[in-house]
Amino acid sequence: MHAYTFLILAIVLEVFGSAMLKASNGFKNKLATIGVIVGYGLAFYTLSLALKTLPLGLVYAVWAGLGTALTAIVGFTIYKEKFNYKNVVGLILIIGGVTLLNLSNGSH
Repeated sequence: MHAYTFLILAIVLEVFGSAMLKASNGFKNKLATIGVIVGYGLAFYTLSLALKTLPLGLVYAVWAGLGTALTAIVGFTIYKEKFNYKNVVGLILIIGGVTLLNLSNGSH
């Protein structure tokens, strides 16, 4: 598999783990707690595979930035959390920053 595939998978798994963390209700919901452990465990594993060939700064910026943006979107859509123009501007800035980092590092 390509390193960027592992990175995307790590992001999706981290977002899943974060959503399950919210659903775990302070680790009282056992099934959601298992989702947290599996999601984060596999996220870090696939992140480590991406790091075999991609630069650490780029990987972490993309993982953290897109993970944050997607987790916010999950919060808005699934958990009905507050959504306003400041959220939109923040998400645009995160995605823009990640895009600039990717452009400045060239293609891998």
